[in-house]
Amino acid sequence: MNPDKLRGEIDRIDDELLRLFEERMNTVSEIAAVKEASGLPVLDLQREAAKHASIAGKIRPEMEPYAHILYDMLFELSRSHQRRIKKAPSPLYNEILEAIANTPDMFPQKATVACQGVEGAFSQRAVERLFKWPDISYFRTFDSVFSAIESGFCDYGVLPLENSTAGSVTKVYDLMQRRNFKIVKSVRIKVDHNLVVKKGVKLEDVKAIFSHEQALSQCATFLDQFGPDVTITRCEDTAGAAEAVATTDRRDTAAICSSSCIELYDLDCLARDIQDRSNNYTRFICISKNLEIYPGADRTSIMMVAPHRPGALYKALARFYALGINLNKLESRPFPDRDFEFMFYFGLETSVYSKEFAELLDGMQEICDEFKYLGSYTEII
Repeated sequence: MNPDKLRGEIDRIDDELLRLFEERMNTVSEIAAVKEASGLPVLDLQREAAKHASIAGKIRPEMEPYAHILYDMLFELSRSHQRRIKKAPSPLYNEILEAIANTPDMFPQKATVACQGVEGAFSQRAVERLFKWPDISYFRTFDSVFSAIESGFCDYGVLPLENSTAGSVTKVYDLMQRRNFKIVKSVRIKVDHNLVVKKGVKLEDVKAIFSHEQALSQCATFLDQFGPDVTITRCEDTAGAAEAVATTDRRDTAAICSSSCIELYDLDCLARDIQDRSNNYTRFICISKNLEIYPGADRTSIMMVAPHRPGALYKALARFYALGINLNKLESRPFPDRDFEFMFYFGLETSVYSKEFAELLDGMQEICDEFKYLGSYTEII
């Protein structure tokens, strides 16, 4: 048969599908009005399950999997349409609107800020990009940074979240599961790594290299040149490694750290910019105890636990797709005390002021076992 004739037949069918789709959505609008008047929720799992069960007897077996996918998308579009015409916003969205109204127009220039590491750490660079006059408190662990925020000891905390070369900072993601905080800003910092030693030490003298695990990962190619006689050791942070080299009596140790540590700790640099990629960036988040949403917020972070059944994660992804919201980050981390259960972290590109954002938040709790809104913010690049 002529392909053009077949395409014409598909066009005819598509036209009929569009007519029926519009008719279906008009009926959905009427259902939404009934639910609104009766105080019924938008999501009706029992109804959706019954519709899925009815598919088997109405379509050829080989077409059934496709039909289930089609109905899942129809359900999501129907729910989105019902929420769009719903009058009352969700309690969470009301909380967000209140935060927008109560947050100052300008991000603070002066604040007490917690970060992990010691002076010279990349976290310090991130803090100084975010704040003009920060009063910085340094902590040994990421966990302590969260504690400083929760206790009110510091106004803000700055934490590394992901690197363009080495990937996610999993320790921070794991802590995010059980800590109370809100993201108010993020910033990207270009990361340079350098091999540093005490004054007068030569490369052939080095028998031990210290740095943070992310830095070691980002400099893997450079480190491959060293033989088995040189030990590579992970430590808490890059600046701490530089400080340790500067204060030790040993003259066979080196550290991988930022260029700012060279002068700060009076060290020699044996090799500069040793990272595998020149465009090496780390993304840091700025957190606070309270929800603050500054003007122009166009990024949102959420976390959720999906039900342990097929298609659960797809329902969340289908919602983003149906609303035209771009997903720029998806990270999954296991729960340490639950077998085969995961927390999913989503980074979304959407204006906090958009109608799509309000629709997204309305009913998210319905499709997951746990849901956590982490904040809406802008990113400094």
